[in-house]
Amino acid sequence: MVNNDRLNSAITEYLSFASIEKGLSPNTIKAYALDLGKLQEYVEIRELGLNEIDPQFMDDFLGWLRGAGGHRQPSSESTNSRAVVTVRNLIKFESRTNNKLNLLAEYAPPKIPKRLPKGLAINEVMALIEGANFDGEVFALRNVALIETLYSTGARVSEITALKINDLDEVSNSLTLKLRGKGGKERIVPIGNFARKSLEDYLVRGRPGLLKGGESQYLFLNSRSKALSRQSAWEIVSKAAENAKISTHVTPHSLRHSFATHLLDGGADIRVVQELLGHSSVTTTQIYTLVTIDKLRENYASAHPRAM
Repeated sequence: MVNNDRLNSAITEYLSFASIEKGLSPNTIKAYALDLGKLQEYVEIRELGLNEIDPQFMDDFLGWLRGAGGHRQPSSESTNSRAVVTVRNLIKFESRTNNKLNLLAEYAPPKIPKRLPKGLAINEVMALIEGANFDGEVFALRNVALIETLYSTGARVSEITALKINDLDEVSNSLTLKLRGKGGKERIVPIGNFARKSLEDYLVRGRPGLLKGGESQYLFLNSRSKALSRQSAWEIVSKAAENAKISTHVTPHSLRHSFATHLLDGGADIRVVQELLGHSSVTTTQIYTLVTIDKLRENYASAHPRAM
């Protein structure tokens, strides 16, 4: 039986490094921990140690993640790819820390087919907002403000649920939000008039009812006067989609996709959309241009007399 105390120690040190020194979000650290938990499980099955994690090991590990031999339920290829990257980063960290050869320096994760983000049509977004009017006035005001804010800013749900009252600011009659994205990076985004109106209604007539005479620094609250959780935000969007009879699967991220696609469809500069989304690279934002090009192709094919 191989003693894997060294591997376990390396994992603990790496997660601490990623959290404290790199400033990665708690959700990212949680995902890394899940990936490395799979690694720990696999090395125990193979009775191998830290020094034996080489390219051949990674090929076998990837096969195991895919369900080879029927020993486990296969994970999605995107999940498998992330696990490979996480293990590769662990070995890179371990090699630098102990000044030794990185056996996975050239090992590449499997390529994931590019999937176009699924956004909502504008009429579906309007129906979703209408569908958020449930559970009585106080909650309805919160739900509508939540969905309007998600769509108006393109923010991640974790960024919205972390908002505090003092993150709202008014400059020259324009309302802005301070969002904290991945790695703790801050950005200022504007709020549209419809979202602003829904937020003002919530702050005046909804939020005081959720506070119940208490105090909280968070903007969006639950029934216990605490910060609304990401899971609760997902449930609100899901219930609104059900009420709106939207057949596709709708999540808070669907509103982020819709925000980006609708801006580009409307002629917004891709660099501006990149800034609003908080993407570190414009390459990440460019996937939304593919959605727009697909729409152009469809319109061309249906309208041009010699397209078909």
